[in-house]
Amino acid sequence: MCAVFVGASAAFAAASARPNVVVIVSDDQGWGDVSYNGNTNLHTPNLDSLARQGAVFDRFLVSPVCSPTRAELLTGRYHPRGGVRGVSTGKERLDPDERTIAEAFRAAGYRTGLFGKWHNGSQWPYHPNARGFEEFYGFTSGHWGEYFDPPLEHNGRFVRGRGYIADDLTDHALGFMEANRARPFFCYLAFNTPHSPFCVPDDFWNRFKDKPITQLGPDGDRENLPVTRAALAMCENLDWNVGRILRRLEALGLADNTIVVFFSDNGPASRRWNGGMKGIKGSVDEGGVRVPCFIRWPGRVKPGTLVREIAGAMDLLPTLTALAGVRFHPPKPLDGVDVSPLLLGTAHSWPERLLFAHHLGHVSARSPRYRLDERGALFDMIADPGQTRDIAAEKPDVARQLARAVAQWRAEVLTEAPDERPFPVGFAEFPMTPLPARDAVPRGNIQRSAPAPNCSWFKNWTSTNDAITWDVEVHTNGDYEATVFYTCPEADAGSTVELSFKGSRVTGRVWPAWDPPLKTNEDRVPRRAESYMKEFRPLQLGRLRLEKGRGELRLRALSVPGRQVMDFRMLTLTLVKPD
Repeated sequence: MCAVFVGASAAFAAASARPNVVVIVSDDQGWGDVSYNGNTNLHTPNLDSLARQGAVFDRFLVSPVCSPTRAELLTGRYHPRGGVRGVSTGKERLDPDERTIAEAFRAAGYRTGLFGKWHNGSQWPYHPNARGFEEFYGFTSGHWGEYFDPPLEHNGRFVRGRGYIADDLTDHALGFMEANRARPFFCYLAFNTPHSPFCVPDDFWNRFKDKPITQLGPDGDRENLPVTRAALAMCENLDWNVGRILRRLEALGLADNTIVVFFSDNGPASRRWNGGMKGIKGSVDEGGVRVPCFIRWPGRVKPGTLVREIAGAMDLLPTLTALAGVRFHPPKPLDGVDVSPLLLGTAHSWPERLLFAHHLGHVSARSPRYRLDERGALFDMIADPGQTRDIAAEKPDVARQLARAVAQWRAEVLTEAPDERPFPVGFAEFPMTPLPARDAVPRGNIQRSAPAPNCSWFKNWTSTNDAITWDVEVHTNGDYEATVFYTCPEADAGSTVELSFKGSRVTGRVWPAWDPPLKTNEDRVPRRAESYMKEFRPLQLGRLRLEKGRGELRLRALSVPGRQVMDFRMLTLTLVKPD
């Protein structure tokens, strides 16, 4: 890493004059979910002030779903290049040989902290502490099922948050900024709201629970108004937390020397008002990928700056390092470009470019004026922002040009090879390896508690023929402490389970009983994709000898005296005695 980045000692000497950087990312907040963009259903004064006091990107384009966008922010590269192919079951992992924005700033003498949703890998070396973040407080998954007093992680240690999750994450970001006010910092506040499940504190919900929704989305009178109200209430809470960040920067005397960036990771997850654009989260149409983006840097970025050129999340790494004077020598070519001349008003001309959106094999291309959708239909995004009229027959040359560009992008960026990366286990610098149900394969009768693997656990484990397996690669020979997180009713307690890997095994008894209730009282709208959660208890199985190499890690039952073995949330393997 030292060969890639400027020397840290020299960088620190010059760092005192450099600006702080705060990047705030919301989750599933559409372009229309801020009052600045014309939505009269809600009020977001802090985000609106951020827009007025700095620059607004008129056409800021991201990926259709969460982890790809976050990977593109981190690397400045299209997400498939870095191994990110999905949002769960290991497909969200960012390859370790990709260099991140946090590594660039840390090498330049910045303190680096991440607070919130990582969503680019849970095990070392995918973990945020391995990717340039000295401080991590949050969760590494995509979905998260508990929004009040949530179970979280702090630098590899499991902790319990306090209060509403967005408020708690903001509290820790505020503490990080205050603790590092005497030296430059890079603070990444990665919210998981307004992503479902739809949970929000009473103060914000009470504003919306009976509020008329006057601007409706494309479904009109059939819009799911409870979902709309809950999402907008969560947006107002998010806005309040952004205000807390801005006020603390003022109080610390850091506002004038801090670059603040706000954007969302994809379009809205429901069909609510979004400026008439086509598509929602998961779509490669404009409504799925166009999001609000505001950048404020007092004295450098002129208030009221409007960037009309298309830009995207992958532009932020080269742009922010350029603005901060941080030298970054990427080991691989970037897809993002430095748009700081557009922010600073020094760009006298700007070359045309294409941006591509991809999800589950669907690809669209966006030029400054046109979008070619996944079916090959062409739309004039200036005259027809809702993509209502296909003009491919009227503009055949443009359609052919964009179609060729899509084909070239597919050939260069996408791969059809299966993702066969194992889950890594056993690094001395990060001894605890989490192996959640999300990353496991259920065998036999075992089922997930909900469709979304990110926010589920295993149930219906009823037989000695059932098993839970992981494809793992052990990196360090040694003894590992195996711990299972479980629940089990008293009538079913007492099963014997075995954890094995390449002939090494350890057995334990599911005891004592632990049968807490599901937490069903947090939601404003009933859950669909996510599981209701409960408190899972750690059960130490004992020590297991693991040798280097790849193989199947298997958890099975040797005896089942009751109706079931357990409900299973996670296994952890902690290296306690390396060779």
